[in-house]
Amino acid sequence: MASLPSKVTLCDVGPRDGLQNEKQTVATEHKVALIHRLQAAGLRRLEATSFVSPKWVPQMADNAAVMSTIERRPDVAYAVLVPNAKGWEAAQATRPDEIVVFTAASEAFAQKNINCSIAESIERFAPVVAAAKAAGVKVRAALSCAVGCPYEGDIHPDQVDAVAAQLAAIGVDHLGVSDTIGVGTPRRIQAALERALKHFPLAEVSGHYHDTYGQALANVYASLELGVATFDASVGGLGGCPYAKGATGNVATEDVVFMLNGLGIETGVDLDGLVDAAAAISEVLGHPPVSRVARALLAKRAG
Repeated sequence: MASLPSKVTLCDVGPRDGLQNEKQTVATEHKVALIHRLQAAGLRRLEATSFVSPKWVPQMADNAAVMSTIERRPDVAYAVLVPNAKGWEAAQATRPDEIVVFTAASEAFAQKNINCSIAESIERFAPVVAAAKAAGVKVRAALSCAVGCPYEGDIHPDQVDAVAAQLAAIGVDHLGVSDTIGVGTPRRIQAALERALKHFPLAEVSGHYHDTYGQALANVYASLELGVATFDASVGGLGGCPYAKGATGNVATEDVVFMLNGLGIETGVDLDGLVDAAAAISEVLGHPPVSRVARALLAKRAG
């Protein structure tokens, strides 16, 4: 058996990627409370909000209010999503620790999701990356549809290779390999990660997996086999993808932590605190957590 990493870093994307897909508007105070609960549970990387135009993502219109209201901890990295130079200007004023730029391994998805080609998206990001790095802000890139696309079908690892090379060339620090519609299976995920690892060091490649077909945990395990030890996950399994019909949410942070605990891999995350956070935000949203672990533990507590 391949030796797995002894420690894993989780970035909870629930406050941004999770909540932006909710139909109802979530009040700033509830977003801030969620972030506070997540950091209290031991999460040290959080995707706090997005500086995409509120015309496109109305749920994140309170981005500056969220960033100014949270009680920031010196040991937590707060990331924000930034689409372009205008987004960076607005984000910079809120002093994020990291920004996330986003493109795709699929040309069709890039056109539908960000209204431009992959090449144009990278050209658009180049000055943003340079400005962020000059300001001492780490730059992560999310590579959507790294194994499959709702419009193009299967994505060849060569496409991941090509886009990863371009992102590395403009100075991106970290690459997140995203299975946006959750069609990845372990070997396909490993093939995509291997291409990313040609251009980024092991510590700067992460996995972001959706659970549409129930493969997300298997894909996390397959990533661990390659030594990848950083993953995005979303409290309560919040979130989907507005541009990928039928795509269910990100893998739930609680489910990943439960598996990693069972493998003896350190996360620094308190599972009970995480379940509390999932229960609290689910109550606000009016629907139960998608997470199997949260539901099982909440039922056990109730019993």
